[in-house]
Amino acid sequence: METDEPETLGVAAVAAARYLTAGEVVALPAETVYGLAANAFDPVAVAKIFAVKERPDFDPLIVHVRNLEAVREIAMIPSEIEDVVLKLANAFWPGPLTLLLPKKPVIPDSVTSGLPTVAVRVPSHAVFRRVLKECRLPLAAPSANRFGRISPTTASAVVKELGGRIPLVLDGGACGEGVESTILRITRPPGSPKPVLEVVRAGPVTRELLKQFGIVKKGSREPRPDAPGQLQSHYAPTTPLRLLAEGEGFSPQPGKTYGLLSVDGEPGRLNLSDFAMVAVLSPGSGKLSEAAIRLFALLRQLDEAGLDEIIAESVAEQGVGVAIMDRLRKAAGRGGNGND
Repeated sequence: METDEPETLGVAAVAAARYLTAGEVVALPAETVYGLAANAFDPVAVAKIFAVKERPDFDPLIVHVRNLEAVREIAMIPSEIEDVVLKLANAFWPGPLTLLLPKKPVIPDSVTSGLPTVAVRVPSHAVFRRVLKECRLPLAAPSANRFGRISPTTASAVVKELGGRIPLVLDGGACGEGVESTILRITRPPGSPKPVLEVVRAGPVTRELLKQFGIVKKGSREPRPDAPGQLQSHYAPTTPLRLLAEGEGFSPQPGKTYGLLSVDGEPGRLNLSDFAMVAVLSPGSGKLSEAAIRLFALLRQLDEAGLDEIIAESVAEQGVGVAIMDRLRKAAGRGGNGND
């Protein structure tokens, strides 16, 4: 497996494009997490994503494109929601927002797991955008990790997850957002003056940011995933993780070692001496934006520490805290809160 330092990324983007046009998969940095990319027009290449990740074929993928014009090449924008789609695109693209739109026949059913909609977004990471420009293809790209595991936010984490399984990892540094994109389904009920924005998966584009564009509601959980990132157990370390409710205490069992995923490093109701390792999401400040960026990297550190159990503190469910809690609930195998 090759990795590439930032100073060689221009050449590496060309190399990645060659792999992609040849039907291979490569790992690319995005502003959210690292993605495992393949040509979205090529069912054989898409099948390699599922094989490399060991991902079930009923779990659909997000397709990444350069701009709104490229979105129209793979998806239809119904007239009744076109105005809000354009407003959302102007406000958040390029960026960490994914829209569910009716797919066009050019996108294989394997990308959408047979669903009539395709999840599309325009990424903002310069490296990902350079690769899109070089290969001139829409790229299906879920997170570059084995299915259900912690999403990678650095190239080294990708190598740990997929070492020997893929030919190229582009190192674009640490991801700037740290959690996966917000996914929206947009509808306009008959007679409604405002569109309804259903948050299928919480992410960096928060409910507070979306309120100006329509009526924001929580996504409903379907028996079968109808969008990426909806399975109950996901983003999980191999070490068991227990999510504490707000204000809940903790009593260690003798002979067991514990790690703490702390919000701000302050003891609160917990005795920090009970923990063999303490990882702090936002040291001293408890800022949710910083916590989101550090979440997956710290989960990975705790997972690699040889602990018996990871104890995670809850964060405030406001802004990007909704996305953080969604990921923690799924890491604990308890599913999301309806926003994901």
